[in-house]
Amino acid sequence: RDGQRHYEVGNEKLPSVTTILSQTQSDEKRESLARWIKKKGEKEAERVKNEAAKRGSSMHSYLEFYLNGERLLDLTEGGVQAKRMAEVIKNKGFKDLEEIWGSEVVLSYPGLYAGQTDLVGVYQGRESIIDFKQSNKPKREEWIEDYYYQGVAYATAHDCIYGTNIEQCVIMMCTPDLYYQQFVLNGARFRHYKWMWLWRLSEYYKQKM
Repeated sequence: RDGQRHYEVGNEKLPSVTTILSQTQSDEKRESLARWIKKKGEKEAERVKNEAAKRGSSMHSYLEFYLNGERLLDLTEGGVQAKRMAEVIKNKGFKDLEEIWGSEVVLSYPGLYAGQTDLVGVYQGRESIIDFKQSNKPKREEWIEDYYYQGVAYATAHDCIYGTNIEQCVIMMCTPDLYYQQFVLNGARFRHYKWMWLWRLSEYYKQKM
């Protein structure tokens, strides 16, 4: 709708979590992105973005097939690289995965938003939302706040639909040169981001009035 991603859930067409985050991002973040595009040039920036998106999609597919007890074969250069990245996440991230409740789970909060998380289950003894990310370079935690917002949004929707009490999100990230990072959000910080997500959700709908 109007160039923004929506999910059709029953009779509702709900904005995606990423759409809401994009529409409510800070001026500072918009300016930072604009500076990066200017530095790279529009053509090169678009190439980098598309290449990263394709690599991330392939990596997710390998992990989805693995979690479903299946195998995926992609012998293209990008596919081989994505498989190596997926193997790093599997070997380093999945060792503390205790239960799998669902993979590639579409979640919605009635009347408000929808989205799709990579994995829901029990991680290190806690009910968790787990997302896989590819990154062109290592990230500082302050650079991945939107991933936390996604996690708490999915957790809130899952709690609403399934009656769970998810209070942890785990971000498993790998770069093309196979550097692994893991970010875990729980406790008071998880609740802080949950309230901040609700504020951004409110801001999004205020813009629509």
